[in-house]
Amino acid sequence: MKQKDDPTIERIRETRHRISAAHNHDPQKIVEYYLELQKKYKQRLLADMEETHSEPVKA
Repeated sequence: MKQKDDPTIERIRETRHRISAAHNHDPQKIVEYYLELQKKYKQRLLADMEETHSEPVKA
């Protein structure tokens, strides 16, 4: 079954490709870039599970 074209997914792929190209498709440089973004926008990220739940989640 062929996957339908999804404009949102295509935009995400294009953006990821531009980021990769900006770092010469070097995996180490790309990871470093994302780690820096993570530091820069730390307040926007979810906290560790231990911090968000005072009690363990019951299955």
